[in-house]
Amino acid sequence: MPPRHDIRPAEPRDLHAIVQLISELAEFEQLTHLLEVTPAKLEPHLFGDNPVAECLVGEVQGEVVAFALYFTNFSTFLAKPGLYLEDLYVRPAHRRSGLGKALLIELAQLACERGYGRFDWTVLDWNEDAIRFYEKLGAEVMPEWRICRLTGEALERYADGDRPSLWSPSAWLGL
Repeated sequence: MPPRHDIRPAEPRDLHAIVQLISELAEFEQLTHLLEVTPAKLEPHLFGDNPVAECLVGEVQGEVVAFALYFTNFSTFLAKPGLYLEDLYVRPAHRRSGLGKALLIELAQLACERGYGRFDWTVLDWNEDAIRFYEKLGAEVMPEWRICRLTGEALERYADGDRPSLWSPSAWLGL
C-alpha cells in the first residue's frame, strides 16, 4: 500500500522544496536552459504583498514530493474568472499513487468554490502518459489551440515599440 499523502497550501517554509521540484520538472521537460527560478525570486509572487500565484504541495511522511502552481485567469466568453494550472509535478517515486489526481481534484474543488467558469492547463504533446491521465479524468485535450508567447529579448523589443517584422524569423528568411 502506498504511503498516505497530504495536500495543503504552500507556505514560505516550502520554497526550497518547491524550487527543487520545479528544477526536476525542467529536467523532465528538457528545459533546464530556461530555468531562472530561486526561492528569493519565487517568494514575492507566492507570499508577498501582492501575490500573483498560489501553490499546493503534496507531502508524503512530511516530505514535499509534489506541487501544483496556479493562478486566476479570465474567460471573456463566460464572463468569469478561471483557474489556470501553470505546473503540476509529482516525483517519479510517487507517481501512480493518486497524488497527482488528488492535486487536480483539490484544484477543481477550489475553482468550483470560487465560482470560476473553468479550469485550464497545458500538456506537452510528447507527454503521452500525462495526456492519457488527463483524458481519463475527463479533461478535453484541445489540439487546435496553440500557445503564443513573447519572452526575453523579443518581449522587450516589442514593448519598446520595435516592429516585429524587423526581427521576426519570417523577415530574416525573406518570407
